[in-house]
Amino acid sequence: MGKKEHTLFDQIQEALAFIRAETAWEATAGIILGTGLGDLANQIEVHHEIDYAQIPHFPISTVQSHASKLIFGTLDAVPIIAMAGRFHYYEGYSMKEVTFPIRVLQALGIQRLFISNVAGSVNPNYSVGDLIFITDHINLHPENPLRGTNDERLGPRFPDMLHAYNPQLIAAAQQIAKDHQIQTHTGVYTALAGPNLETPAEYRFVHRIGGDLIGMSTVPEVLVARHMNMDVMVISVVSNQCFPIESIQPTTVEDVIKVAKVAEPKLTLLVKSLLKFDLNH
Repeated sequence: MGKKEHTLFDQIQEALAFIRAETAWEATAGIILGTGLGDLANQIEVHHEIDYAQIPHFPISTVQSHASKLIFGTLDAVPIIAMAGRFHYYEGYSMKEVTFPIRVLQALGIQRLFISNVAGSVNPNYSVGDLIFITDHINLHPENPLRGTNDERLGPRFPDMLHAYNPQLIAAAQQIAKDHQIQTHTGVYTALAGPNLETPAEYRFVHRIGGDLIGMSTVPEVLVARHMNMDVMVISVVSNQCFPIESIQPTTVEDVIKVAKVAEPKLTLLVKSLLKFDLNH
């Protein structure tokens, strides 16, 4: 007899078994902390931590400011599981590897996923440091994490993307921001592969096709989360102005991290409040 194929589902079960041997922590809310937003992890009352390198089949983040650990604990008394550090296609991983942790989060019981990122703005009405609630996306990545044989145990062959970004959570976030006088917008996130920042012509192109923000993450995670019927809320921090073209300045990762850190208290307040929002009311 031939060797049994080691499927994605099997890999998820192996990772799950390892984590469950480490902790029995239960939570229904998950958080992905993006570039420069790792300090939000310091707000978490930690019950248990596991380095990504220990978890079977997990990639390891190679990006500056990404901590590479799974955190189990409470944020403002709400049980959560947080990814301190995420993965990107440009690091050399396949899209299935990039999104593997999302599969594991769902297997751990996560039903609602909060994703943060920093992104360049091609909307002239946004300012550096503004918070944007993502309502839709344009996927310009060359690979899709759902490509290949579909396992119905994980989700449907053709997942619908009409409400990929939960409208109730967006509306709640807008009200919370208004109550606390936090400047926010809604917008469309456009995902490119990176790792280079985009050219002026590419910024112009994204602006013309209806994008408001441009970044190198998030969309693969959203695709997989929705494949597994998780509720998704994405908050972006505007890291640099990329439109109009004449306003573009050279940008370094240090600049991006600096902007993210200034915006972090506002983001933390929003996430803490949204964790307590009842989607079923």
